Amino acid sequence: MSSLTFASAHQLAGMIRDRQVSAVEVLDAYLTQIAKHNSKLNAICTLDEDNARTRAKLADEALARGENWGALHGVPITIKDIFETAGLRTTAGYIPLKDYVPQQDATAVARLRAAGAVIMGKTNMAELAANYQSTNSLFPRVNNPWHLDYTPGGSSGGSAAAVAAGLSPLDLGNDFGGSVRQPAHFCGVYGLKPTDRRISTAGQIPEVPGMPLSIRQMMTVGCFARSIEDIQLCFSLIAGADLRRPDVPPIPLDRPSGKPLQHLKIAWSDEWADVPVAAEIRIAMQSMAQKLSNAGVQIEPWIPKEFDLTKIFNLYGRVSAYLNVYAQPVDRYNIRRSLQLIFRTATQGDKELRKLGNFASFLPELLNPTLKGYFEALTQRDRFTACMDEALEPWDVWLCPVAATAAFTHCPAWSAVDVDGKSYPHAVANGIYTIPFNLSGHPAVVIPIGKTENGLPIGMQIVGKRWCEMELLAIASAIDKLVGSWQGSPEFMV
Repeated sequence: MSSLTFASAHQLAGMIRDRQVSAVEVLDAYLTQIAKHNSKLNAICTLDEDNARTRAKLADEALARGENWGALHGVPITIKDIFETAGLRTTAGYIPLKDYVPQQDATAVARLRAAGAVIMGKTNMAELAANYQSTNSLFPRVNNPWHLDYTPGGSSGGSAAAVAAGLSPLDLGNDFGGSVRQPAHFCGVYGLKPTDRRISTAGQIPEVPGMPLSIRQMMTVGCFARSIEDIQLCFSLIAGADLRRPDVPPIPLDRPSGKPLQHLKIAWSDEWADVPVAAEIRIAMQSMAQKLSNAGVQIEPWIPKEFDLTKIFNLYGRVSAYLNVYAQPVDRYNIRRSLQLIFRTATQGDKELRKLGNFASFLPELLNPTLKGYFEALTQRDRFTACMDEALEPWDVWLCPVAATAAFTHCPAWSAVDVDGKSYPHAVANGIYTIPFNLSGHPAVVIPIGKTENGLPIGMQIVGKRWCEMELLAIASAIDKLVGSWQGSPEFMV
């Protein structure tokens, strides 16, 4: 059983194509794994067993006729509950959408279906993707497969937990401030945030259906898997221009250079000086750098000269405020939730660190947004992106942590997080290492590189040049072979 549920998506596709196993048999294996373990994790919030079984049977019948639907023919997958799925409930963990059944797939979902995927169900998440933990008012909180008392991260915690626990080989997520990368790090799986606007966001909430399309920057569609090969496959299937989103440029996928690791120039940082990471993460980063160096890789400590975290974090907050102000209805519930976030990040955690993530500083713009202010924020963002493009030009990739800490125990939303005895504001602990690349638009992939003393995963972020995801993933694959390797929690592999 576990040989199927922990096989990679591309391996399963090959086995189904070669008639070593049927699509129905693979689906049954996953449904059995879900029935056995999902009640502990709450990773899958909506299961579509009947339609998945029908689709799997059709996949087997098509193969018997010599037909192949595509690269994921017959492979069962899951989809984060933030993406619209035709005929299947899509809630984004938001009470007003508890009975929402879309008539059309999100573009990324449609492309996976067109490649032959069998959608088993939807994965649980933070309400409207607005939390670094995966809790909402509709479904039970998501738990981490490595320790149920710990969070799997957010907002895509159900996606990462499902892939880590063998409930799904592949999951579609989104990333606005680390929502793919932080859960991948917390759960020990692979995750990709692509270049801004590389993949269409059509059919993706948190723009509540019926609201104007306002989140036009920094929101990306990514994916989770148990191998870099599956990330490459999924990305290649869902990337590209879309008539539903004319702002997605028709830029073809890049071709990897094929250069060996020893011919690359790699930068790395074990932490930002202003926001140190937990000692175990720093040690894991240093061990990774040493392994690469011992293998003859040219790797050097580095951080951009103009990398002012206070300016970066506050600019991200300003842009986010403008993008989100029209994305959801203005009601008492949303106002209360937003004020809770602002209050806790402004009052909890180390006083100096609170200056980095003081969301209260742009509350006036949330309450009274202006077109001039929006354009000023976007102009500053363009300047930051250009500076990052220039800084990264001499390097093939930049390696850095994903978050200040590994997974932490479940806690009230946006409350402070302990990092080696120091109290960090929630947004700083979880977002300070991911948010710069949402702001700049650069792609980043997370690979697992180790574990803490109590067995929690540690991931590493690999940042590449914009529009060069295939080169980034090729390099990540080579690095992964030297310093990483996916491991599953033994509890879910029996």
